[in-house]
Amino acid sequence: MSDTPVFMVVNLSEITDAAAYRTYEKGFFGEFVTFDDQHETFEGAAPPKGRMIIFRFPSEAAAKAWYDDPDYQALSEHRRAGTVLNYLTLVHGMAPRG
Repeated sequence: MSDTPVFMVVNLSEITDAAAYRTYEKGFFGEFVTFDDQHETFEGAAPPKGRMIIFRFPSEAAAKAWYDDPDYQALSEHRRAGTVLNYLTLVHGMAPRG
């Protein structure tokens, strides 16, 4: 593992309980980059539906520590109760080119 930034890419196909989801949103998710409910897919057989979310961590180790943290896992129960999650995917950033 390196100190190259990583990104979490999330697709929630549906928010079924807005109050539970709002509780989840108050947690720590690294550095928030963006979310979009009106994204556009140009190619692909299975374009994602619903909300796309991207956030960043300084390293793979930081992202995995966040995900494995018992406090996060407890908080994530609100997401599980209030959304339909298609994926929560770690994407490695590129090392600086020099």
